[in-house]
Amino acid sequence: MVLFTIRDDRLMVLLVRRPREPFGGYWALPGGLVHEQEDLDDCAARVLQAKAAVSGIYLEQLYSFGRPGRDPRGRVITVTYYALAPTNRLGETVMKDSDDRCWAPVDQLPALAFDHNEIVPLAHQRLAAKLEYSTIALQFMGERFTLSELQTVYEVILGESLDKRNFRRRLQGLRCIEETGEWFRGGSHRPARLYRVRQPGRVDIIK
Repeated sequence: MVLFTIRDDRLMVLLVRRPREPFGGYWALPGGLVHEQEDLDDCAARVLQAKAAVSGIYLEQLYSFGRPGRDPRGRVITVTYYALAPTNRLGETVMKDSDDRCWAPVDQLPALAFDHNEIVPLAHQRLAAKLEYSTIALQFMGERFTLSELQTVYEVILGESLDKRNFRRRLQGLRCIEETGEWFRGGSHRPARLYRVRQPGRVDIIK
């Protein structure tokens, strides 16, 4: 399970420390075994709830990893998923780093167990690619947000700055957000309109 969130303007992924061999003491992606009569999507949702105490967030199957030798215990095939959550959907306990759980920037990963250092970049690439043809970035947004906050999400995922005027023109054409009628006022900056997602939890494909 590759669980992404954005914190302090960085794309972060949840890691857990392995308590035993193989790779005892290494950081790894959270995961679990599929039950005999369990659907893969149901298993992914269960692992997400067990490891991060979160449910009802965006979840998508990424890829299956089955290279021989990837697990020293024997032939193991892993089906990976990635999930997206705004920080306000994650509990304080989950967001707080500990000896057995931490959030790591995707561009500064430690050495991970098994082939997990290959999995995270692939999930990041899939996420970045979907920005071009879907409304997936909205899954990182809270109940209310400014356009500048939404643009920051795009820039964090893509790793590049975007032209403000072009970004807003493109966004308005998607009709995926709407004004709340409220304003955000902070510091010395001009008040900014607050927006909300028209259909929360839904990811539209842009034709």
